[in-house]
Amino acid sequence: MIIMAGVWPGSAQNRADLTEKEVLRVHEKSLTIDTHCDTPMNMLKRNFDVGRRNNTGKVDLPRMKEGGLDAMFFAIFISQQARTETNTRAAYDLAHKMIDTTVAAIGRYGDLAGIARNAEDALIMEKSGRRAIYLGLENGFPLGKELSRVEEFYRKGIRYITLCHSYHNDICDSSSDRAKPEHNGLSHFGRLVIMEMNRLGMIIDVSHISDKSFFDVISISLAPVIASHSSVRALARHQRNMSDDMIRALARNGGVIQICLLDEYIRDPDVNNERYRLEREMREKYDAVKDTLSEAGLAAFRKEWTEMREKYPKDLPSVADYVDHIDHVVSLVGINHVGIGSDFDGGGGLAGCNDVSEFPNITRELLKRGYSENDIAKIWGGNFFRVFRKVESIAAKISSKV
Repeated sequence: MIIMAGVWPGSAQNRADLTEKEVLRVHEKSLTIDTHCDTPMNMLKRNFDVGRRNNTGKVDLPRMKEGGLDAMFFAIFISQQARTETNTRAAYDLAHKMIDTTVAAIGRYGDLAGIARNAEDALIMEKSGRRAIYLGLENGFPLGKELSRVEEFYRKGIRYITLCHSYHNDICDSSSDRAKPEHNGLSHFGRLVIMEMNRLGMIIDVSHISDKSFFDVISISLAPVIASHSSVRALARHQRNMSDDMIRALARNGGVIQICLLDEYIRDPDVNNERYRLEREMREKYDAVKDTLSEAGLAAFRKEWTEMREKYPKDLPSVADYVDHIDHVVSLVGINHVGIGSDFDGGGGLAGCNDVSEFPNITRELLKRGYSENDIAKIWGGNFFRVFRKVESIAAKISSKV
């Protein structure tokens, strides 16, 4: 258990003397990073401009500056259909298109931001007042069974791979696939992917993977790993969240869990709610036809999904509910293994922190609970960048032995 200035972590202080100026001072002092947003999907839309403050979406460069966010991982999210050669090639091509589109979009605003490729880039860009944009690949599906594509994507700027998404792929089993386990964890190919990522200095992201896949990764990775956008299963029972045993194993590995702002990962849903019922029905409908959907059919489903969500808005969890998850991790394994991974533009959002400009509200809640400035700096980026540097140093050692 950690004690900070005589205060137990998570014990609400209700500090009457906590001013906006103090919150912003502490927030701006930290090198801040959010390790997961799905904003590159928006960049494929003609009417989205990442360099301007948008009325839609939850992330753009002006709002990053407003929210005091120094760095962010833009996820190259690739959904999954049947694992045919045609579909895998289409996913591979889409990943490249999304990377190229994102890099070009950031390149148009070189005075505001830049594409970052190593751990030190964030600090260098922060000192010049620019946002550091890192790239992650969410879902290893575009790799197919081609190990050489890991290095290919690394050279394109990808610095982590979320091994799978909502369905099993050729790397590992997913936490969300309703089908029975396919590999009982990592596949043989998946093990080769882990070793290749260690060699290259690419961060392994265990969000979305099954519990067995997670423990397989922990058992073979030479480098610490991250969960880029996951929360605590002891507080919200979603299968995407991490159990206490998983969090303990992650800490022993030297890794970090980046707590996600998505509502069902923070608080168990009201199963009697109309929106919950409709979401469940639509997911079942999608699962039944996803392998036969055309691009037009997929677009129509996304439109229907968006319209349903707009018609039935959620009662979102609060920032205090969110920081309860940070408290739990700190109480379980200490301050060095927790961070922030919003999943903005992919479902993330809270009452009081519903876009990137509102991030100081998390710092405010941490201060209220008695977290020190040093601890807040660790949560907002110090822990993640420690892992990133370790991943890079292990890769350098591997290369020196070859």
